[in-house]
Amino acid sequence: MGYACPVCDAEQVDAVHLANHLAVTASLGREDHLEWLEEHAPDWADCGPEELGERVAPFAPEVETPAFEEGPMSESGHDHGHPHGHGTHGLEGPQPPSFEAELARRARRPGRGSLTSETERVLEEARELTRRMTSADEGEGAGERESDAEGADAEGADADEGGDGSTSGTDAEPETDAENENA
Repeated sequence: MGYACPVCDAEQVDAVHLANHLAVTASLGREDHLEWLEEHAPDWADCGPEELGERVAPFAPEVETPAFEEGPMSESGHDHGHPHGHGTHGLEGPQPPSFEAELARRARRPGRGSLTSETERVLEEARELTRRMTSADEGEGAGERESDAEGADAEGADADEGGDGSTSGTDAEPETDAENENA
């Protein structure tokens, strides 16, 4: 006897698989699974699979699971301890895709791993704008330093001429080094 997920009805072979399904799905950001776990097993993140399985199994409907061949390996060469999405394994009627199959399908959609041409264009434009801004910032910093130096030279010239920017006379003689030392 297996269990159906109480949130999405995904069939699981046992309580441990059900616990893993709920925890992984919640951890991947599926709000419905997260909310269910927080309501029915508030400390679910601190539980191991066996403990969580014991706590969530009573809330999950029991379902018939297919019988698998005895032994660790089937004719296909891999363990069939639980279903891996290899068809219906004798179940009648169409089966909904497993959570894992649905997750894999969504991962192959645009925006998941590969960039669309539009996304690539936007990212390249952003890189170019960033380069321009960085170059402009570096240029402004150098320009400000030059401007500050020019301003300091002009202030020094004002002080030599009387401090107010005007000359005290047309025949003003420059001060000698000796006069500067006495001042």
